[in-house]
Amino acid sequence: SSSSLICIKAVIPAASHYPIMKAILENDVAAHPFFCGLSEHHSRLLADCAMRTHFDAGQIIFREGESANRFYLIEKGEIALESSGGSGLPFVIEHLGENDLLGWSWLFPPYVWHFTARAVTPTSALFFYGTILREYCEKDHTLGFELFRRMSEVMVRRLQKARERLLSGYRDSEKHAQSPSALS
Repeated sequence: SSSSLICIKAVIPAASHYPIMKAILENDVAAHPFFCGLSEHHSRLLADCAMRTHFDAGQIIFREGESANRFYLIEKGEIALESSGGSGLPFVIEHLGENDLLGWSWLFPPYVWHFTARAVTPTSALFFYGTILREYCEKDHTLGFELFRRMSEVMVRRLQKARERLLSGYRDSEKHAQSPSALS
């Protein structure tokens, strides 16, 4: 029937649209703030490993301990990074949003996730195949250096934020322990 044909066209674009979709994806990858300043060649290599993805609110993107073989650049939405800390109950480590990087464990052995990522709101992102990118980085050391440098900058910012939260919590607990109501 014609309704199933329309449904198929909506889900699977005609082959003639692939060059246009690829060009749009290449443009979006090159224009993303995380990749600002990369060469056109490197942007094309990254786009070659990329695709668009979407997560519904509450959807688990990856779980702590699973194999890490990808990363994401969030376009819209919110992601919570969580850890069970052995208690079984999730503890939110950080919230990520528009233009944030999600996942760097694909770059470092043993290539396993150290946190669980969950979509808090409907989220759209660019998905990158990390295993293919690692191969590209081994062949093209300049690309490897650029990705490592950019990911390292994100990691340092996040470690500093975690340090600030930890110190803030420590100061709050010290204030509480020294308050008159806590002493009685």
